[in-house]
Amino acid sequence: MPPTIRTRVAIVGAGPAGLILSQLLADAGIDSIVVDSRSRAEIESTIRAGILEQGTVDLLRTIDPGTRVDTVGHRHDGIELRFGDEGHRIDFPSLVGRSVWLYPQHEVLKDLLALRLGAGQDLRFGVTVEGVDDGDPEHPAVVATDAHGEPLRIEADFVVGADGSRSVVRAAVTGSSTGGYFREYPFAWFGILCEAPPSSHELIYSNSDAGFALISQRSPEVQRMYFQCDPNADPSAPSDAEVWDTLQARVPGTTLNEGPVIQRDVLRFRSFVAHELRRGRIALVGDAAHTVPPTGAKGMNLAIADVVLLAQALGALLGEDDDRLIEGYAERALDRIWKAQHFSWWMTSMLHVAPDASAFDRLRQRGELSTVVESEAGRTYLAEAYTGWPTR
Repeated sequence: MPPTIRTRVAIVGAGPAGLILSQLLADAGIDSIVVDSRSRAEIESTIRAGILEQGTVDLLRTIDPGTRVDTVGHRHDGIELRFGDEGHRIDFPSLVGRSVWLYPQHEVLKDLLALRLGAGQDLRFGVTVEGVDDGDPEHPAVVATDAHGEPLRIEADFVVGADGSRSVVRAAVTGSSTGGYFREYPFAWFGILCEAPPSSHELIYSNSDAGFALISQRSPEVQRMYFQCDPNADPSAPSDAEVWDTLQARVPGTTLNEGPVIQRDVLRFRSFVAHELRRGRIALVGDAAHTVPPTGAKGMNLAIADVVLLAQALGALLGEDDDRLIEGYAERALDRIWKAQHFSWWMTSMLHVAPDASAFDRLRQRGELSTVVESEAGRTYLAEAYTGWPTR
């Protein structure tokens, strides 16, 4: 028999969701073990963008007063919607009294890993999880292989799948690794990192006849930009000059600061919500439970909102033997998840040019964009959803 380790909560996945959950549980006096198949270096070097909602930033400040979000991150008080060769700024503070922060996910992970390891968190890298044994419904167990190739079994009072879109834990909750509601979009983003000064101090979402583009930032020296492309596009095919010609054409009326392209990738667009978020004493959070297209900047924020609800529920269940919150976890989480799915779909459909779009479709889309920017109610809805709904 493999050696058995016992803990209150076994967390599979050392991404933002898993690490923040371990912190909130520790604050409630509940011990946990976090496992991840990757090394620490791999986790910290996986480059992913990050727009943090006001509520996410407030939470990071609470759990880590030294968070670098205020020193390395950048507060953004709005975005620009550009169409018809004109820009229209959506001012967040004046509309909803909130802002967002540009702070890449890998930087958040560096902060959280240092925080949890410094606090003595049992965090195990290089652990390959094979599944969850739920033969004892009160004490589910994570079945895995450790970094040395030895079998490992972690028996817990509760198991949490925070193991991303290819979740292994999901099958123990939904009965299938693919059990859920799914939608794939007919386009993707061609993303680049380039060495150049910022072209804008806030994000530009541009809808043009040539297609969509997003002009973002990363640092004073490195910028992140995207343009709509075919999902099967080869990121190595176009030259740097061709990439810049495409981006410039997608943002008419704006001159972009160009520079060497140092990274390229193609990001496919998918939406997914698992059929179930909890079964017994096993639950899903983050990308294991749902994914959204990146247009609405909801991915990491939605994961953290899941964690806040689950941490409250586990505190009541394991600390007070009160199962009311855990029984309501899925319903409460799904309320926000489907709002985020709608907002992400709405932003995506409003800004991208579908491959089969007709002249009617393009003119209707222009009317929709005009309606949003010319209406205080429309601008307020966008600002409210983009900066994040309160966690209830």
